[in-house]
Parts: sequence; C-alpha cells; structure tokens
Amino acid sequence: MQFDIDYSNETYTTTISGTTITLSNLLPDGAQEVSISAIDISPNATADKKTEDKLQVTQSPISIEITAEDGTTKKTYSLILETMEPLASQKPFGVNLAGAEFGYPIFPGTYNTQYTYPAAEALDYYKSKGLNLIRLPFSWERIQPTLNGNLDPAELNRIKGFLQAARNRNMAVILDLHNYGRYYLNGTEEIIGSPNLNIAHIKDLWTRLSSELKDNSEIWGYGIMNEPHDMLPSTPWFDIAQEIINGIRTSDTSTRILVGGDSWSSAEFWPFASDDLKNLSDPSNNLTFEAHCYFDNDSSGRYNQSYDDEGGDPNRGIERVTPFLNWLETNNLNGFVGEYGVPTDDPRWLTVLDNFLVHLENNNINGTYWAGGPWWGDYNLSIEPDNGNNRPQMEIVSKYKAVQ
Repeated sequence: MQFDIDYSNETYTTTISGTTITLSNLLPDGAQEVSISAIDISPNATADKKTEDKLQVTQSPISIEITAEDGTTKKTYSLILETMEPLASQKPFGVNLAGAEFGYPIFPGTYNTQYTYPAAEALDYYKSKGLNLIRLPFSWERIQPTLNGNLDPAELNRIKGFLQAARNRNMAVILDLHNYGRYYLNGTEEIIGSPNLNIAHIKDLWTRLSSELKDNSEIWGYGIMNEPHDMLPSTPWFDIAQEIINGIRTSDTSTRILVGGDSWSSAEFWPFASDDLKNLSDPSNNLTFEAHCYFDNDSSGRYNQSYDDEGGDPNRGIERVTPFLNWLETNNLNGFVGEYGVPTDDPRWLTVLDNFLVHLENNNINGTYWAGGPWWGDYNLSIEPDNGNNRPQMEIVSKYKAVQ
C-alpha cells in the first residue's frame, strides 16, 4: 500500500512501517493543507480516504482505515505529516559530487563514457552521514552546446533528475558551473572577454538556466563560476559576476547566488584578489561569497609530496581561511567554503582538516568537501566509499552537520 501526497505542485511519496505511514521527505515549513494524489492498495480493497481528499497537516497523525478484499477485515493506519524548514535557508555541511564536469576537452562527449552524474544511491550514502548539502559541478559546454543557444534537453533533464532525487531526500544542491571563467569553443579554450566569448554569453546561460530551475526549492544556490582566474584586464571578474547576477534576477528573485573569488577563489588571497566583490549589487540582497582552501604547500590541492615536505601544520587550514573570514566580518557579508580536502596517506592531515572545520563552525560558515563522486578511483582526496568502506576522511567530515 502507498499513499502519494501533493503539496504546492510537488508529490511526496510515503513509506509504511507497520501501521505508521510517513513521508519519504518532509513537507516544507509552513505547509498546512495537502491532498492525496494516489492510493495504491489491492484492487478490491477500499479506503476511507480517496484521491483529491484534502488533509490538514496540523491534524496529524491522520487515521486511514483500509477494508480488505473480503469486505470485512479492516486495518487502521496512522499517517504522519511532518514539516521542516527548507535546507536552502539553513547552513548545512556537505560534499562535492564530481562527474558531470569530467571529460575535458571532449565536449559534449558521451554520457557515462566521458562524464557521468552521481546516482541517487550516492545521495543516500552522504545523507546517512549527515551531509545534506551537495555541490554538483557541471560543464557549460554540455548544458549549452551553442553559445546563446537553447539549453541541451538531455543535459537539463539530468540536472533536473538529480535535483528531484535530492528533493526526495530533503537534501540541498549547489549548481556549480565548473568552467574557471572559460568555454571550450571549436577546439580552443576561450576566456570570457575574448573576441569569441563575451560577458553576454555567460549572462545568457545563467538567465536561461535560472528561468528553468527557479521553482526548485532544493537549490541552495547558483554557483555562477568555479575558480575564475587570470581573467583579462579588459574584462575583470567583477564585471562578469555583476552581469550574471543581473541576468539571474530577471527571472529568479529569491535563490541564493554564490560568487566565487578571483585567483582560483583562494581564501588566503581573497582580500587582495577579490576585495572589489564587496561592491557587487544584488536587488534581492542574497549573495554568498565562495572561497576555496587547501592545505598543501602551494594551496593547489594536489598534495604531491609528504606531509613534512608539504610543510604540513595542524593549524594551516585556520591560517589560510582567516583572511577570507576577516573580510566577511569586516564587510558584513555571507560566506561559504566550497572546496577543501586532504589525502589519506598521513593521519596528520586529518588533524588539519578537523581543526579547520571546527574553525569554520565556530565562525558560522558551512562548506562542502572536495570530493566524492563515482569515478575517482584511487584519487587521494576522494571521500567516496571504497568497496563499501568509509574513507578515513569521513570520520572527520561527518562530525560537522550544519551551523546555525
């Protein structure tokens, strides 16, 4: 037996344990009335509720009586309707789930050959660890194969399918355009501001995409560009970001916009590389600034050498993120750390990570670990389970669920 519940044009499926019926994901905060959209019981059985019946959330638990096919045997179930404040308005910790941005420079490439999207089962794993925020990298070249052209229907459906899977699990998603301020065009990597790739192109992409996805309440934010760097003096990152914001707000006035910093979004160099971003204007006043922070010698996240040769230090993460945190506090702005990660070859890196995450939590900043995803193999920063076994980093990362 199954009851499907509709609220605000979304369907919430139910699960049954004994005589208790609960929603597979919680109703949004403030929901008061829902309707039954489907009842799946034996063909000749009957229920004292029917499709399109209205149910009051405040009257939960709601009794539902089922009469069996024999017309005599009856069983009563309790339907529990619970609500939760949307994760999009909270500050959960989480993980990057890579794969949809793989395959450079083969674009668009073949799905499940050059690139892939994480399966719903991956969401179940990370949710079981309390990591309810997923940063989903994807490629501009695939979602919009022709500049100023229509969004690719198949790729858009893959993104929407992932969002639906997250919504069903009450998880939140950051859509991360993983393009570094560039687009691979006719075999050449073009930088925004070059003759073949201008600001209007990236503004068009985000205007179209936000228009398509503006009603998806599980979107925690639009990550408008991953790690812009070495932008052209004639077309600074500030100008690009402002036009993207302007484009998004023509169709979506409520979703958070995540603005990465220049110089690879470095937290350490933020006050020097990205100070001007404090002057960005958003009519909805819903910008969050996204920094990245790695702990190896050159901050690249490659960790090519041993802990000692990288100059590892227990407080390195705190030191590197502090300039970004100070900038946020000075300018009274919202922040987020979209990437951080450590290798598994030395447990001392786990201490660095733990100290770093404590510091974020104490400063009311959330973040997403780099990275999970199905195709990492033996990548030394991967947090994807290895043959069903947790990676060592998970012991640390799963301690941090959300900040208030």
